[in-house]
Amino acid sequence: MRRLRMGLIGGGPGSFIGPIHRIAAEMDREIELVAGCFSSDPGRSREAGESYRIDPARAYPSLDAMFAAEKARDDGIDFVSIVSPNHHHLPAARAALAAGFPVISDKPATST
Repeated sequence: MRRLRMGLIGGGPGSFIGPIHRIAAEMDREIELVAGCFSSDPGRSREAGESYRIDPARAYPSLDAMFAAEKARDDGIDFVSIVSPNHHHLPAARAALAAGFPVISDKPATST
């Protein structure tokens, strides 16, 4: 059985929750983190990709870049997990869904 390929939104350098979500997702060996837009700062996103030991080409500088590139890949992500600060969850979820990616989010989608 093929493992599901996860993309992470958030979880950049210094994040506590990003690595926790990765560990939890990969515990049963049915999910693998393969890509992410880990920070709105491209350098920090690359740095996080290195710490997660993913292909450097899959540590994206923006959500749009990640969604476009991953849709074009034969081995692209199957879904995204959003681990950014709360106020980023709704825009990230909307963007992922608009791009055709299912979303896992454990935070509120709105603040009201």
